[in-house]
Amino acid sequence: MRGFLASSIGVTCAAALALPLTPPALAATARPVPATEAATPAAAYGSTQSLPLEPLTPDRVTPSAPSTEQGLPRRAVRHFSLLGVVWDDPDAELHGRVRVRTRAAATGTWSGWQDVETHNGEHAADPDTPERASGRVRGATAALWVGDSDGVELRVRSESGRAATNSAGSTSDARNLAAAPPLPSGLRLELIDPGEDQAPPSGTAPEGPRTSGPHSGASALTDASAANAGLAPLGATEITALSRAETGQEFLTLNAGELTEQQQKQAKPYVGPRPAIVTRRGWGANEGLRESGFRYTKKVRAAFVHHTASGNKYRCSQVPSLVRSIYRYHVKSMGWRDIGYNFLIDKCGKIYEGRAGGVAKPVLGAHTLGFNSNSMGIAVLGSYGTTKPSKAAVKAIARLSAWKLGLYGVNPKGKTYLKSAGGNLYRKGKKVRLNVISGHRDGFKTACPGRKLYGKLGSARSKAARYQGR
Repeated sequence: MRGFLASSIGVTCAAALALPLTPPALAATARPVPATEAATPAAAYGSTQSLPLEPLTPDRVTPSAPSTEQGLPRRAVRHFSLLGVVWDDPDAELHGRVRVRTRAAATGTWSGWQDVETHNGEHAADPDTPERASGRVRGATAALWVGDSDGVELRVRSESGRAATNSAGSTSDARNLAAAPPLPSGLRLELIDPGEDQAPPSGTAPEGPRTSGPHSGASALTDASAANAGLAPLGATEITALSRAETGQEFLTLNAGELTEQQQKQAKPYVGPRPAIVTRRGWGANEGLRESGFRYTKKVRAAFVHHTASGNKYRCSQVPSLVRSIYRYHVKSMGWRDIGYNFLIDKCGKIYEGRAGGVAKPVLGAHTLGFNSNSMGIAVLGSYGTTKPSKAAVKAIARLSAWKLGLYGVNPKGKTYLKSAGGNLYRKGKKVRLNVISGHRDGFKTACPGRKLYGKLGSARSKAARYQGR
């Protein structure tokens, strides 16, 4: 693999209102739009509205007893399709419930109340890494996809353990509310417009990279595409699928410098056929949003499977917009250097390139707090606590894992050891034995990837091994 990685790393240098708000009133509640965003129409490249939450129980608010309920009354806003709540301290937890209603832009109809998944801190860069310690990272809920909307109403309530347990249908009584912990400081509602469903023109990017350096927005776009050199032409919107025989030959060619002639003749690598993968250019990534450059780990020993907890009310034709929204939410709202996952899979089984740096390379992600090194993160778009994942999505997990893990000589049905960087299950420095294809909950105490998706991982392991010819 060294020859393969060396050649790859060499290219490195997210009921209508009766009286809608006037534009001045809306502007007063929204975060000022950066000049780089203001210079480009939101419809073209997307935008973020950031609205500070307001106390909803002012009679309870005192210096010694801060608000335990915040939110926003029903209001008109600019168009958006995805939302989430963020706060100042990335290490603070929101103990309670977040509920939202939205107004469909096409019909003016208000949705019922929807819950937003509050436990999201376990999707993050590892402790002590530059990305985690950048000073820009915020605490955040999971994102929720609501489709094209132009109105919103939000309720965030802090709840004690007993109240939170019963939050599915009951309202906390006064005793539980009084005992509830304070909400995190700096709560804001983030409303994400994904922009138009097309890739930016070649060689351009509306926003420059977030960090200073030699890259311009245009060079960042070029570098992201060049990171897949050898797999697809520069600027390609998709990396095409290969047969198993073709993939094996590609593997031998890329690693020819490490194999003797005899080894090349005898070698039959256990590599699954390369699946088709939509590139970042294919889903319309604005490369100027992320930090310049790429970050790599040593190799890929394991795959962690996630769900995005963003809801299942999306059409597969909307997925490029959904991925762009998550990307913008991770970078602009949560303060990460790029989208956290290495790959994303929709319910129709299509695979999307996630964090930039090259789909065949060991790109360091921010998906499984404590176990991002020497692993990759695969996120299935949707929520799978009570909903079964599609057969197409499970098959895509298997195909992707068989190929990517095969490049590093890893058996999808095997076990591996990873060193913990710190988390709520394993202390920092502990070597942990894990399934090569694991669920997020195997490395962190979390419900992710949802009970129904987690139950399908055994099938994914078996399928992946068969794809590798084992």
